[in-house]
Amino acid sequence: MGSLHILSLLLCSVFLAKCYSHDDFLHCLSKYPETNITKNIYTPDSPTYSSILEYAQKNPRWLNSSHPLFIASPRKESEIKPVILCSKNVGLQIKIKSGGHDYEGLSYRSESPFVLLDLSNLNKVKIDLNEETVWVQAGATLGQLYYAIAKKGKVHGVSGGVCFSIGTGGIISGGGLGALMRKFGLAADNVVDAHVMDVNGKILDREEMGEDLFWAIRGGGGASFGVILAWKLKLVRVPEKVTVFTIHRKLEGNRDLLQKWQNISHQLPEDLFIRAIIQNGGSSAGNNSKKHVEYYLQALYVGHVDELIPLLNQFFPEFNLTRKDCFQETDNSEKECYEVPWSGSVLYFYGRKTNESLEVLLEKNIPTQKSYNKGTSDFLKTPIPESGWEMIERLFLEEERPQMILDPFGGKMDEISESEIPFPHRKGSLYNIQYLVYWGNNSESISSQKIAWMRKLYKEMEPYVAKNPRTAYLNYRDLDFGTNQEDYSYSNAKIWGEKYFNGNLERLAKVKSKVDPSNFFRNEQSIPPYQSSYY
Repeated sequence: MGSLHILSLLLCSVFLAKCYSHDDFLHCLSKYPETNITKNIYTPDSPTYSSILEYAQKNPRWLNSSHPLFIASPRKESEIKPVILCSKNVGLQIKIKSGGHDYEGLSYRSESPFVLLDLSNLNKVKIDLNEETVWVQAGATLGQLYYAIAKKGKVHGVSGGVCFSIGTGGIISGGGLGALMRKFGLAADNVVDAHVMDVNGKILDREEMGEDLFWAIRGGGGASFGVILAWKLKLVRVPEKVTVFTIHRKLEGNRDLLQKWQNISHQLPEDLFIRAIIQNGGSSAGNNSKKHVEYYLQALYVGHVDELIPLLNQFFPEFNLTRKDCFQETDNSEKECYEVPWSGSVLYFYGRKTNESLEVLLEKNIPTQKSYNKGTSDFLKTPIPESGWEMIERLFLEEERPQMILDPFGGKMDEISESEIPFPHRKGSLYNIQYLVYWGNNSESISSQKIAWMRKLYKEMEPYVAKNPRTAYLNYRDLDFGTNQEDYSYSNAKIWGEKYFNGNLERLAKVKSKVDPSNFFRNEQSIPPYQSSYY
């Protein structure tokens, strides 16, 4: 008997359950020939397995973590049912990937044998301009959704995220912050119907799933309850031209402007969204300037330049923004401005040129160099005082590539009840902070150093952020929030779940008990069933 065959038998003896699951899973799938799903199942021996997995792994921190036994890449919704039923039968987990950030990699890694359900081929977009709605399959990226809407005309948009490479299945099920949220609410606030496949492989629409499950998937994390197949969203009316602009400043000597932004950004007219981004400047290659911390205020005004200028003269005369600035008649490194179609604003917020081809929105290329990163989040109910900005500046100067993104609330966000959907961060929240730190070398020492720095910043921010509980945004998941991957109980989930959902956690767990009592759809921060001892 060959040594390779002996080794294979030994491995199967040690990992009997995994070998058994492997063979049984394929045998089970073969019982559903009408779906053709076996043609879209990939193993580590398949030529395209690595490329599919690499595309899924947006954060390279997890490149060497556990890999799926199988990748299922269905091309029809009907192909998903056998994957669910066969995974249950042989004891495999399912991880659902629609193509976004997923900072902690929960949609493509697990300590248990698992199947990666890759939804990227389910990416159809169907627009009804008469009804002013759009159906979008969960594997479509925001870019594909934005592209389809832009191709239909210039007077419709949709409330969604800034990074258009994100999959719609995930971002909408977690809430969906974006530049239009002060005007129209979150992406999840604009969902009017959905298609979900439940734990038994049945496809449910809003009427069939009932209002409790429909409530839960709009901000509670859809992957806890089933497989989100598609969303039906309200289209929103936008002018043929909107205005985008950016104001650049060094933090040192310009904290007064940032303080003013903190105090009034959530009180501005709902048509005006101004976010703040803080990062390091100087000391880059070819740049001999002294390292410093800088910020820029990046804005979208849902209207024309001539309407914007009087508003800015009223609220932010310090910007000194003129009509000439917005038609590229000036060259000023401290400010820039453009009047563009809504689709141009989408490109602008993603760091692309406003006049680039809309085909940019369809890009799904795998970056040749991915940045390792660690992220987390907070919500603030009071402005950060001077001492807080001094601390942030000091810690930023200790790091090479830190970043804070501050998205203002108010407007429509204040008008929606904190229990309307699971996302509870409404009236009283001034803004959300997304913290990020990036690095290029994933050696153990460097990664540990960067993560330790992020944890230090998060701890130092504690006096300035929301309390009881300290809150966070589900789509910026952080496993530092007391997660125990061996404990899927409701009592353990309260440790992190109240950060994301506040008082909505209990209702989410009760919905979970009804639709998935055995907790088949799970990850380290999924909603668990509500234990009977807590009723």
